[in-house]
Amino acid sequence: MHNRILEKYYFINKFDQSHLDKQDKKTTIIYRNYDQDVDEKLILRIKDYCKQKGHKFLLSNNIRLAIKLNLNGAYIPSFNNNKKHLSYSFKKSFIILGSAHNIYEMKTKELQDVNAIFLSSIFKKNKNYLGINKFKLLSLLSTKPLIALGGISNNNLKKLNLTGCTGFAGISFFEQKKGP
Repeated sequence: MHNRILEKYYFINKFDQSHLDKQDKKTTIIYRNYDQDVDEKLILRIKDYCKQKGHKFLLSNNIRLAIKLNLNGAYIPSFNNNKKHLSYSFKKSFIILGSAHNIYEMKTKELQDVNAIFLSSIFKKNKNYLGINKFKLLSLLSTKPLIALGGISNNNLKKLNLTGCTGFAGISFFEQKKGP
């Protein structure tokens, strides 16, 4: 079986140049910080740095601001069921990604017209734990590309080829000393 090149998505909640420097150019950076108010200056600093390093940069849970700041796209978390963005106009290259934990949330993300769905948790054994088999079964119920999320490490990275996912996302995987 061939090892496909998977898309990589790195969730950050602060601007840490040392972590971003470890990433290759194909890693998409998603800024997700629900604990603080949105700081446009910080987002613009991250955007400029990502552009300089060749990364795509997405903003979580604020599509209007992502359009205003001319970012590469936006990420819609599983708890956001809003469809207002469907009336917005944005560039053809603007990416909208969404996350889901079950079939109901997957169908909601499809109605939100996302480009791809983060499905979690594939390896991390929490309340949303799916495992490989349930992940594969849920993937059959969606026409959107799926991205694995949750508990991904260097030890289980090869198992992702069994799922048919197009990529993977995480935090701790990308913060390792060596980097991917």
